[in-house]
Amino acid sequence: MRTSTTGRIGQYAALLAYLLFLAFPFLWLVSTAFKPPRELGSLHPTWIPKDPTLANFRQAFDEQPLLHAALNSLIAALGAALIAVLLATPMAYVMARRRTRLARAATGWVVVSQAFPLVLVIIPLFLVLKNLRLIDSVPGLIMVYVVWALPFVLWMLVGYVRAVPPELEEAAAVDGAGRLRTLVSVTAPLLAPGIVATGLFAFVTAWNEFFFALVLLKTPEKQTLPVVLTHFIGAEGVADLGPLAAAAFLATLPSLVVFAVIQRRITGGMLAGAVKN
Repeated sequence: MRTSTTGRIGQYAALLAYLLFLAFPFLWLVSTAFKPPRELGSLHPTWIPKDPTLANFRQAFDEQPLLHAALNSLIAALGAALIAVLLATPMAYVMARRRTRLARAATGWVVVSQAFPLVLVIIPLFLVLKNLRLIDSVPGLIMVYVVWALPFVLWMLVGYVRAVPPELEEAAAVDGAGRLRTLVSVTAPLLAPGIVATGLFAFVTAWNEFFFALVLLKTPEKQTLPVVLTHFIGAEGVADLGPLAAAAFLATLPSLVVFAVIQRRITGGMLAGAVKN
């Protein structure tokens, strides 16, 4: 009994240490965003600002077009998430329900494609977008985000489809429902939480993406928020810490909110009460 209690205490201690490790960068970012310049240059930094200020936020908005960049990021992330989910949902249903060699090969390719580094695909994507005249455009960036997010979105949705009991579709077929009616009335409502969670994950991935946006977008008015954040770093590599931390904190908030929604959707249970014995 004592060994079990000691082991549980050790597990909770390890979990607490891990949470503190994950939370440290964000907490330090928030602290830096509210510190005045004299505290940022102090040799003895503190967790809590002694004289908190909003001057860093005002300076950040004055120096860079954060709202316009955030709008570009929103358009790119939302467009990529919607298109990726619309394309992946029927594909995932076919791959999950048709256990053929082609479906298994497609699933294996989806998993393998996630191992490709960004640098490996940027040149082919750049050439394709150049031929389509989509370089330095938000629609071109959306296309790249869809291509990059689609394998993982498809892989996630296949798991959600497989979690739906086929007996529900068979029961609907016995009652006279056709394939399309079964998909719309039975399967789709059960997949809704999974589709929402997958779409939100694709949104967060596109919102935080930096490499593709840096390479493909050259016009300042079309740049996304992660790229604009680099403008707070001077030519000599010296960062304007206060405004940079303030802008980074604002850019992080949507990701935190979306991840909170995803966590609630997943833990809520996709099929609670769907099957009757």
